[in-house]
Amino acid sequence: MIDLLPGIQSTSSALNAERIRTEVITQNISNSMTGRGADGRIYSRQRVVFESVLRQQSGLDGASGVPPSDVSVKIEDDPRPPRLIPDPSNPGRMLEMPDINVHEEFADLIVSQRAYEANLAAAKSSRTMALQTLSIGRRV
Repeated sequence: MIDLLPGIQSTSSALNAERIRTEVITQNISNSMTGRGADGRIYSRQRVVFESVLRQQSGLDGASGVPPSDVSVKIEDDPRPPRLIPDPSNPGRMLEMPDINVHEEFADLIVSQRAYEANLAAAKSSRTMALQTLSIGRRV
């Protein structure tokens, strides 16, 4: 069978990975001023690590091309220690807060949104090419 949308699998995987990245970034932003949680621990900034995973296709001997790749997502704790800020209710005492730079998180959010839009455009282009391919077969 002919695969009319050869890149849609990897594009779909990339869209899902960027969605997860956006969710993690928004969690970091919302917890940037959180002190200790219910478990008594300080929120630790999360970061997303992408890895490309090559899938083997049945019938591919390696000579006909490169197999499509999926994106594997890992969520890790950032190793940065908490930052210390003065306690307004107790002069001379310091509070531990998560070391989250909101400006950095917003910049990462913009990059993630742009990557999502680029992958969406690739999916739309792939669909358009497949439809044009099918229309060529109808004309004959």
